[in-house]
Amino acid sequence: MELGPGGAITPLPCPGRSADSMAESKAARPDATWDVAIIGGGATGLAVAARCLETGRRVVLFEREAAGGSLKQSQAADALHQAAHRAALSGQPARQPVAAPAEDILAPFQARGLVVVPASAHFIALDCLEAAGRTYSFRHAVIAAGSGPVVPDTYGLASVPWLLPEALPGLEEVPEHLLILGGGRQAVELAQTHALLGRRVSLVQSQPNILPDHEMELVVPLREALRHCGVTLHENSAVATVEHAGAGVALVLEGGARLEGSHLVLALGQAPRLSPLDLAAAGIEATPAGVRVRQDLRSTGNRRVWAVGSVADTGSAEPAPGQHAAVVADAMLHGLQASLGPVAAPRLVRTLPALAQLGLTEAQARAAGHDPQVLRVPLPDGVAGPGMAKLVADGRGRLLGAGLMGEQAGEVAALLALAMSRNLAGPEIAALPLPCGTAAETVARAAGNLRGAEFTSTPMRRILGLLHRWQ
Repeated sequence: MELGPGGAITPLPCPGRSADSMAESKAARPDATWDVAIIGGGATGLAVAARCLETGRRVVLFEREAAGGSLKQSQAADALHQAAHRAALSGQPARQPVAAPAEDILAPFQARGLVVVPASAHFIALDCLEAAGRTYSFRHAVIAAGSGPVVPDTYGLASVPWLLPEALPGLEEVPEHLLILGGGRQAVELAQTHALLGRRVSLVQSQPNILPDHEMELVVPLREALRHCGVTLHENSAVATVEHAGAGVALVLEGGARLEGSHLVLALGQAPRLSPLDLAAAGIEATPAGVRVRQDLRSTGNRRVWAVGSVADTGSAEPAPGQHAAVVADAMLHGLQASLGPVAAPRLVRTLPALAQLGLTEAQARAAGHDPQVLRVPLPDGVAGPGMAKLVADGRGRLLGAGLMGEQAGEVAALLALAMSRNLAGPEIAALPLPCGTAAETVARAAGNLRGAEFTSTPMRRILGLLHRWQ
């Protein structure tokens, strides 16, 4: 390939050469300049790679773990989670899911020209990376290194064995009693999954409540559901010491209580993997939350570099891989003005019942200076009991946030996220064409009661006029 007019990349013809032979040739020439270099082969990194390959870019991807390792771990955890939920819904004993055959996740990308370097990469200049002793110059780079587990500095932890959540599906022995540290989404999902599989589970959270960034009045019934399926909750319980207890492990809480279990699992959240990247060598700015980026995910310190996924400091705890890939494709590949937009992806806790949070809670809205309208909407009963939606809106009837509890919480949250991104007011949400009898239609219809909205568009005035005449 060569640069054409205006910097456009023009592919050079390579008659008689396959994509594999071209990839092997490129891999043998690490000193050549790559169009795009991607650090990390997780879901977001591969989504960006797919967009780059579609436009004919020459792409090299650095992945230090086994090919697609993080995706395979996620698939194994999902299989365990689904097996537990099927058992709960059917009333039948749960069975350990059979491991799926090994699949080369990167093979389809490599067939289209992606070159994979199985090594960790770090910056050595504004436009250059080093991996496994070789240098790789680039026109653009995308940091998709993801995040790593938070490990607390707790006395005694270094002397006892502990596990990360992704290691549980691969255990040969059945855990007798899991001690899970954490109270966020991952910890709560993990606790219920293993309780439904018939294992003893104790969940230890240092903060006063589990899921502190969700609507507390919706967390209360979920807390009861966890206890009902066998999870022992220890909230507001900081760990003072970790020590051996026979063949297992013991947690000594600050109040003096002692909890013993067979396995200790750390599920305290994730932190961006920044230290191995040597960002300073490329002039890339960072914060404790990740690479500092603009709204188009471009680094504020190096215009050649973008950051995506959980390693980018966007203010969102759970970024959407597809959205990040689309923004990068528009901005980096096509030179368009792109933006993540003001609405972050909903936070979903995949429990029974499921819990979703979009935007601000009522408490957060009041703390931000709003005098919010609050609308509570009962949802149809499911196998996990009755559901509830709590809508929080400003004085004009536009959503500031929403909390949802029920089997369809994630789907309804997706609808409301779209409505918020389009800045729709309550009656505009109610006018959306949705199937009758669904939780989404129930919530949308109720949103019409949010006050203060005025319609300026002719189509909306006509719709409301028709509704008024038929009432």
